[in-house]
Order: sequence, then C-alpha cells, then structure tokens
Amino acid sequence: MTERQPLNKQTVHDELERARADFHALIGGLGEADWAGQTRETRWNNEQLLFHMLFGYMVVRALLTVVRIFGRLPRGVSRAYARLLDAAVKPFDEINYVGSCMAAKVFNRRRMGTKFDRVIASLHCRLDAESEADLARGMHYPVRWDPFFKDFMTLADIYRYPTQHFDFHRRQLTLDAAGRGR
Repeated sequence: MTERQPLNKQTVHDELERARADFHALIGGLGEADWAGQTRETRWNNEQLLFHMLFGYMVVRALLTVVRIFGRLPRGVSRAYARLLDAAVKPFDEINYVGSCMAAKVFNRRRMGTKFDRVIASLHCRLDAESEADLARGMHYPVRWDPFFKDFMTLADIYRYPTQHFDFHRRQLTLDAAGRGR
C-alpha cells in the first residue's frame, strides 16, 4: 500500500458546501420543462438524476459504517466481499436505475433541497468527529459499481467520493439553452 497524505478536513467541508450551494442553485433555477428533460448518457430525466446525485451523499453515511466494520477485519474479507459485489454488477445497475426513478417521486423537487441540507449537515458532523486513525482505516470496493470506486479506499476517500460522483453527474444534466447543465 502506498503512503497516503492525511485528509484535510477543511477541504472536504468546503467541497460539501460547494456541492450543497450548487445543488440549491440547480433546483432553484429549473423551469418546469427542465425537470422532465432527458439527461446526457443516462436513462434518467433531470429530476431522477438530481435525486441520484443526492443519493450519492446519502449512501456515504452507510458506507462510513461499512468501512468501520470491514476496516477492522483482515483485508482478505473485504476483498472477497468486493469480488462478490462486482459479480452482481448487472442487478446492481438495474436496482440503481429503478431505485432512483422511484425515489425521485418521494424526494422530489419539493423535498430534495431539504434532504440535501440534512445529509450534508450529518456528514459535516461525522467528519469533525473522525480521528486520523479512523480516516486511515479502509477496505476493498467493487470497482465495477462506480467509476470513482478504487480497489482499496480509506474512510478519508469515502468522504471525498460523493462530491466526485456529484460533479460527474452534474455534467450530464440538460438544463435549458443557457447551458446550466454543462
């Protein structure tokens, strides 16, 4: 394993706040037609993709717990678990797609902003409570599930993951002729 630099918590706090502000600007500036517009390179419409972007932050809260558990076990355990999950990539992709379609009906345009704020606030609190030892703990991940999953990721990597995911999908939004989705 290579030597990793300690996580700069303030950098992550700033990334979380930038994404939160960007998310609110996006949902606050959408016209009615924008919500239903088809995205670039996905099967989702803009509303569904915006939920999926929010979901990236929601899932991190669960991943933090998973890393705490697997990070205390021999690495071979998480390696085997990651391989098992990678073998299930096709059902995962379909569940990921359908789940975001369905969840966008619950956490729709009227509820997304509030949920985003709550999730970001939770991540800020959890990050502040992490020790350097906790942030260095890690596990193997299913690299076929997401382009930002690496074979081995630390808790510090997991805190950075949702904003990478957010920025990637941000470019897939198609929002009016002014190009806000670019």
